[in-house]
Amino acid sequence: MGILENKNLLITGVLTDDSLAFGVARKAQQEGADIVLTGFGRALRLTERTARKLDPVPEVLELDIADPAHAAAVTEHLRQKWGRVDGALHSIGFAPPSCLGDDFFAATWDDVSVAVQVSAYSLRSVADIVRPLMSDGGSLVGLTFDATVAWPAYNWMGMAKAAMESLNRYLARELGKEQIRCNLVAAGPMRTIAAKSIPGFAKFEQEWQARAPLGWDVTDSSGVAKACAVLLSDWFPHTTGQIIHVDGGYSIIGA
Repeated sequence: MGILENKNLLITGVLTDDSLAFGVARKAQQEGADIVLTGFGRALRLTERTARKLDPVPEVLELDIADPAHAAAVTEHLRQKWGRVDGALHSIGFAPPSCLGDDFFAATWDDVSVAVQVSAYSLRSVADIVRPLMSDGGSLVGLTFDATVAWPAYNWMGMAKAAMESLNRYLARELGKEQIRCNLVAAGPMRTIAAKSIPGFAKFEQEWQARAPLGWDVTDSSGVAKACAVLLSDWFPHTTGQIIHVDGGYSIIGA
């Protein structure tokens, strides 16, 4: 019996099979979970195609995380489908091109506000979707990229991730009385579609591989998937508001 046997999970953020969320979805199924994926806009068809690589093929719902009507529709659909949700993966992020790159001051507030809403506030939005269906408690897990330091080119997305990491702690405080746990996994750099939008990403790859004590493979998301699966399971019943680093140990290294 897998550690997610009889669990109903909402998985956001699956685009292609190199997505971190895809790795989590696949591991969750292997551990016995029933899952539903979400997609959005033009990428919805891509999510649907990628879903066919999972066994069994999960249902895909449309979710624009910035649209309250979409969120309400997903909640109602899951209520009709399962009656309860045991966990959700937040793997949602976006920043306009001006928010990334060499010129930190290029982004306007209009650009930054989009990054903050989609990449940070959306963690609360996912919580709003599943909270009404977690009467017996549950687990919310988000993916982040360590925001305790300033990274080259990451700029305003790094700021949005810092906001998300703070929000995780506040959600953990507020939802603890409902036995809903909120934790994040800080993954090392992976070669995904999202990573390709970051200028100079290849430098991240080289640096990580050279300095991580355990080494690092930018094409292997299995460690991240396993960490998320454990946090979504009942194996961490008293852990909330935390950030678990799955980065080969890079985050502990100084100069």
